[in-house]
Amino acid sequence: MRMDALWISVAVFMCLLSASLIMMHWYPKLASRHRDDDTNTVVRLVANIFVVMTSLVFGLMINSAKNTFESIDSSFHSYATSLIIFDRTLRGYGEATHDTRRRLITYLERAIENPYRGDEALQHRNSEAASYLDDIGKSLIGIKPADRFHETMLQDIRQQYHLLIEQRWRIVEQSEGAIPGPLIGMLVAWLTLIFASFGYRAPRNSMVVGMFTISSLLIAASVYLVLDMDIPFHGPIQISDQPLRRALAEMQL
Repeated sequence: MRMDALWISVAVFMCLLSASLIMMHWYPKLASRHRDDDTNTVVRLVANIFVVMTSLVFGLMINSAKNTFESIDSSFHSYATSLIIFDRTLRGYGEATHDTRRRLITYLERAIENPYRGDEALQHRNSEAASYLDDIGKSLIGIKPADRFHETMLQDIRQQYHLLIEQRWRIVEQSEGAIPGPLIGMLVAWLTLIFASFGYRAPRNSMVVGMFTISSLLIAASVYLVLDMDIPFHGPIQISDQPLRRALAEMQL
């Protein structure tokens, strides 16, 4: 998904720069009726319409990516909190859960080592960290409560474990990205049309070409950052793993 965002941003840069430079190059070759003031006015009016629409759509994309990022970040903090509570409950049970706690710590260490926490599941591949989480469930099955009190505690531990599994899969399912491809394609088409209108009647000099290049690059970078934020476990904008690290430090005390 990260490479998709990178290639989309490269395509945006190429489309915008090409549209502006090609139109700037073709303008002197157009027939005189295509270069009069009335034509220029219509071109500018049409471009203004798409400027407004593009601003609205891009704003919606930013808001969607922001909501996705914040939602997963909140779920991630909640997951780390549940891990700490689960470990404390295991401690309270006694020596019988020592092996389970060891497996839980190993799971957290592997999860921190692998920054792309949802990729294996989304690509239908086995995750090493997830296998350790499965081992925790298997170790719970082997625990035999000594009395009624420990039996009640073990039921609570198993409920907490199933809650952890549910929280993890909720994070995995949310991490794929929510911005639809057709919307991205429409945005690129509108931006291309706008830059083509900028190239219409633009002076043919190095300053104008430089401005087209820089503005195309900045817009492409903005698109990349929005798409990257929509996939919170990749790229320069990522969910911090500090909640997991704090949980691991708490377990190792």
